[in-house]
Amino acid sequence: MAIIFGITDWILGIFEPLGSIGMVVFIFLLFFIDAILVPTLPELFFTIAYMDNPSIPYGLVLIAAASVAEILGVMVLYTVVSHLKVPRFIENAVGKYVNFLILGDERLLLINRVAPMIPFSGAFIKIAGWDLRKSMVYIVIGCVVKYGIIMLLYGAFFTYFTEGDARSNSMIFILIVIGVSFIASFLLKKKKLVVADKDEYL
Repeated sequence: MAIIFGITDWILGIFEPLGSIGMVVFIFLLFFIDAILVPTLPELFFTIAYMDNPSIPYGLVLIAAASVAEILGVMVLYTVVSHLKVPRFIENAVGKYVNFLILGDERLLLINRVAPMIPFSGAFIKIAGWDLRKSMVYIVIGCVVKYGIIMLLYGAFFTYFTEGDARSNSMIFILIVIGVSFIASFLLKKKKLVVADKDEYL
């Protein structure tokens, strides 16, 4: 985790002095890295970027940059896996994992916004045999809805509180969102595991 923050802080240090345009590029790179390589706590850094210019047009540009970055990241992994011979045991493991989760199709990508359960989505989509176009639709919808809500809430904080309080409340809210996401992911997996154990016992 320390390495992740080190990388993101380094990237932020490069683009933050460039103002709003630099922050848009930062968000694009951050979401691309998150989609293709490692989790980067995008909720936190989206909020930091939005604080630079808390207006709806700017927020929509950030959401667009995030959506495009995620699509490209997913497509890169999907294409790479498409040209590789995936070992049978990995295909079997993905199949078991999909059956282990609440849903067994592309709708999991929406739940993944609330409770992260699908790593390396592009590779996962290919190995699981999901429809790529439908998967992309769910990914974009989830991105727009989640970060649209974050944008609007920060806008509300900025309207009803002083700038300092708005920033503080927004950061607290995002940390709560991240915490709830991880807890929800853990509880959903645990619940599904209990059900699976009962079914196997019966």
